[in-house]
Amino acid sequence: MSKRSEGKPRNIANNRRAWHDYEILDRLECGISLMGSEVKSLRAGRASIGEAYVSFENGEAFLIHAHIPIYPQAGPQNHQPERKRRLLMSKKQISKWTDKAKASGYGVVPLQLYFSGSWIKVEIGYGRGRKQYDKRQKLKEQDHKRDVARALRNNSRDR
Repeated sequence: MSKRSEGKPRNIANNRRAWHDYEILDRLECGISLMGSEVKSLRAGRASIGEAYVSFENGEAFLIHAHIPIYPQAGPQNHQPERKRRLLMSKKQISKWTDKAKASGYGVVPLQLYFSGSWIKVEIGYGRGRKQYDKRQKLKEQDHKRDVARALRNNSRDR
């Protein structure tokens, strides 16, 4: 077997902002339909999914506003950097996630884009949008946990 197909998936892009803006309740790995120049650009490790979201239209799922820069060597056969890209999900998954996305205050966002062997996968998450005060409260809790862990670590070293 080749080294690429072994081990953990190779990460291309993370959407750290999604974990801050949403309380992620469910996650799903799905494939994505790409053009050749997009795959070449992703192999170079260049992509951004920070502004992206998932939209459900006519029984299909699409990734909207994911930025995959053009691949200069592709010439005239290049792709558009922020085009709609179809997500590869089963009909049952699409209907389940469409129902989830229709609820008010909830959204479906991409969490990460990565290589799984030679395939490119997208992990999408369904979550409830956080209010500003929820975000501040979460940051306070994280700071407190970090401070407690630091104090415990320093205390154990002193002995």
